[in-house]
Amino acid sequence: MSGKHSCTLESKDWKRKLPHKIIIGRQEPETIEHVALKLVSYLFFYRDRLQIGMNLHNDSIPFIPDLIQLDYELRPVLWVQCGECTVNKLNKLAVKVPEAEIWIVQPSIDAANDLLRAMAKAELRRKRYHLLALDREMFAEMTSLVRSRNDVLWVSAAMDPPEMHFDFNGMWFEMPFETLVF
Repeated sequence: MSGKHSCTLESKDWKRKLPHKIIIGRQEPETIEHVALKLVSYLFFYRDRLQIGMNLHNDSIPFIPDLIQLDYELRPVLWVQCGECTVNKLNKLAVKVPEAEIWIVQPSIDAANDLLRAMAKAELRRKRYHLLALDREMFAEMTSLVRSRNDVLWVSAAMDPPEMHFDFNGMWFEMPFETLVF
């Protein structure tokens, strides 16, 4: 089932001037978990010109990112994939978007470690990929709260300790995360 998820955003973090509202589209076979990963990623990586699911209409880059930021010459500088992503796709991304910072957001540290093992086995380029692994239980709780209309109050994200603070649909989250580099 495809659909749209509207998110009204408010930020208490002076470094993240979030837009008032975003829409996250969900296409087959995406799940509600994928929508939640896109939302968390959008909040965490927010910066000017960040786009959700933008088709680049570029024959040399045949992929649609979950999140992307383009520079003023329309070249990708940030590419974010959420959830499942094939090692083959990641290998191609390293070549197709050479100047972009590539992040893969995973719902748990176990999922991130599984992906790291697959990347090592496939001998992907080193020091090219970053992973953001969320806390499995908290992320599952957040996913259970996703509706067609959602309210988010973003408060902060810190790297020490690595934790995001936000209210999602009336539930407070202090969501720990881990970052990994491959």
